[in-house]
Amino acid sequence: MSKVYVFLADGLEEIEGLTVVDILRRAGQEVCTVSVTGSRTITGSHNIIFQADRLFEETDFSDGSLLVLPGGLKGTNTLGAFRPLTEMLVSWNGAGKRLAAICAAPSVLGDLGILKGKKAICYPGFEERLVGAEVCRQKAVTDGNITTGMGMGTAIPFALELVRVICGEEEAERQKKSICYGHLSK
Repeated sequence: MSKVYVFLADGLEEIEGLTVVDILRRAGQEVCTVSVTGSRTITGSHNIIFQADRLFEETDFSDGSLLVLPGGLKGTNTLGAFRPLTEMLVSWNGAGKRLAAICAAPSVLGDLGILKGKKAICYPGFEERLVGAEVCRQKAVTDGNITTGMGMGTAIPFALELVRVICGEEEAERQKKSICYGHLSK
């Protein structure tokens, strides 16, 4: 089985990172959180402190199937400024490998030219950074090898979309049901 790598930096939106990890692990995927800060200790945008599984510099990504960028403005800015990560994103996209980003983080993909000709979504106000993308108004959208999500309030649909893309519709529906997502009208 290949791995999903979720990149973390101080100031990330905790829910966007950890919801993806949680739901993908529930779906049987191996998920590794990776810090780009040189420290495994990460402080989220709402002062929640947690530990990354690995540091970027000690990780071999050759077994990866998906790279995920959570949002949060400070975290997104750090991810976008971390050249080893941005070079890897461009390389992976060139190879047609899966990339995903939510909230402000799709701006990193847009700044790199990765979203040209793709449908994409981001946190409202970041649309101009989705360079060359067809901006959508959905909770989450996949176009080819790229999945993007709108923000913290859409973290569950975003994570379920990643399950659908990796594991198939049946598993996504099973996870949706198991977490009681969307089963009540209010």
